[in-house]
Amino acid sequence: MVHVQGANPNRAAVIGVAPMMLAMPGRGVDLDIRVSAPVAGGDLPVILLSHGYGSSRDGYAPLADAWAAAGFVVIQPTHLDSRRLKLAEDDPRRPLIWRQRVMDLKLCLDRLDWLVGAVPGLAGRADLTRVAVAGHSFGGQTAGFLLGARMIGADGEAGEDFSDDRIKAGVLLATAGRGGDDLSAFARAHTPYINSSFDSLRTPTLVVAGDADRSPLTVRGPDWFADPFHLSPGGRGLLTLFGGEHLLGGISGYGVAETTDENPDRVALVARMTTAFLRSELTPGDQSWQDACAALAAEAQPLGRIEVK
Repeated sequence: MVHVQGANPNRAAVIGVAPMMLAMPGRGVDLDIRVSAPVAGGDLPVILLSHGYGSSRDGYAPLADAWAAAGFVVIQPTHLDSRRLKLAEDDPRRPLIWRQRVMDLKLCLDRLDWLVGAVPGLAGRADLTRVAVAGHSFGGQTAGFLLGARMIGADGEAGEDFSDDRIKAGVLLATAGRGGDDLSAFARAHTPYINSSFDSLRTPTLVVAGDADRSPLTVRGPDWFADPFHLSPGGRGLLTLFGGEHLLGGISGYGVAETTDENPDRVALVARMTTAFLRSELTPGDQSWQDACAALAAEAQPLGRIEVK
């Protein structure tokens, strides 16, 4: 299905193509992907976007549309935990879904040429050397592994290294913080894989967190979601959203029922700041990030604050 979005006269027209299927032996089902891109323009960098638990390639349209309109190719795979796949609770693939998610993104990287070339009018317009990864919630953990984060095993040691040098920058949205003693009893019982170390996350990364995001996965408060910034050598910026809860104003979709802190202006801020960060990280000499940070700091009633290191 090809969809062209351009109703907003102030936003560039965007083309979205889905489904795009990639075979993956042993996965049980082909990888279902959406690709979005601006209708015009060249030298387009690429963003891999990993959805949160239960979502799909069709989620996160407020971000995917904004990024594509700003001149990025956005690739969104549907992971096995998606509600549309209806995976049984006792399915043997469930314990390692976290790892399969990483493999989904790596397959997209391996097949970037095909994914871009199969979109009408996109062949030859993307720069496949400038690739970023982004993820929300569970998708943030997935993206974090490609940026260099590691899972801590039961023995307390860092697990497999999934970092990928094809990834040049990252955005982690409402992403789980440090594991170990910071995990709640609920998390240790139901999501023991939420146990990351950020010591080796060295790829330049922007972390986005809400200061009202209280999670049952941790014994700490909303500051837990800032860990990927504070605890990693790659954390370049932390955008803290005032009043932001887990969906950061509604980034997971237009008008989705699960948004508890609906705020279109907050979503627009996330889109604006992430776009500026990725543009500057992927384009040497670009000043978009510095300009965006200065503009936010100058606002009389800002919706958030930026920390940099």
